[in-house]
Amino acid sequence: MSEFRLDWQRAERTGMCEAVLCEPKSAAQIDAIVAHAVELDERLLLTRLGARKLGRLSAAARSLLDYDAVSRTAILGGVPALRATGRIAIVSGGTSDAPVAHEAARTLAFEAEGATLVHDVGVAGLWRLMERIDEIRRHRVVIAVAGMEGALFSVLAGLVPGAVLAVPTSVGYGVGAGGHAALNAALASCASGLTVVNIDNGFGAAHAALRILGR
Repeated sequence: MSEFRLDWQRAERTGMCEAVLCEPKSAAQIDAIVAHAVELDERLLLTRLGARKLGRLSAAARSLLDYDAVSRTAILGGVPALRATGRIAIVSGGTSDAPVAHEAARTLAFEAEGATLVHDVGVAGLWRLMERIDEIRRHRVVIAVAGMEGALFSVLAGLVPGAVLAVPTSVGYGVGAGGHAALNAALASCASGLTVVNIDNGFGAAHAALRILGR
């Protein structure tokens, strides 16, 4: 009996396809999961797949995966043509937040949803955000990705009409406590209606955005 049981009916129930968190799994387990998906002709999103672990996968498995090093994601079955663009914006505070922002973008792309990426507009230089705020406001959902003190969340939620999903990142040091300062700031925000996901959870934010859009 295999060590895993994948949820191939998830898409029918929720509209979201199956995904595999690779960080705690061995290369042998990931190889077996990929082979199982291929046998069933199923698509698969693999998250938190570091470059070192990717290199330990079999050559056969690696050849089948569309890998993105920034987001540490891999897609089995190819990236589909995007059905929609301009509905979701992913806004990040700084360059260090890029891995989480790109995880959200790749998760959306796996589900055939396009996203507008707006990088490096942290509010320590507020003019950077204000230069693009009109563009951001045109989107129905904004995924805000920020570490440090997480000020971007409240500022965005006070400026845009659409849903804002806060993704605290583990960027920072000292009292930043691996993203807990940004998480607590998001939870304590006075900007009404701000929704918060867990630290570094770009995958979860992407799925929340899709649910908001009625996918």
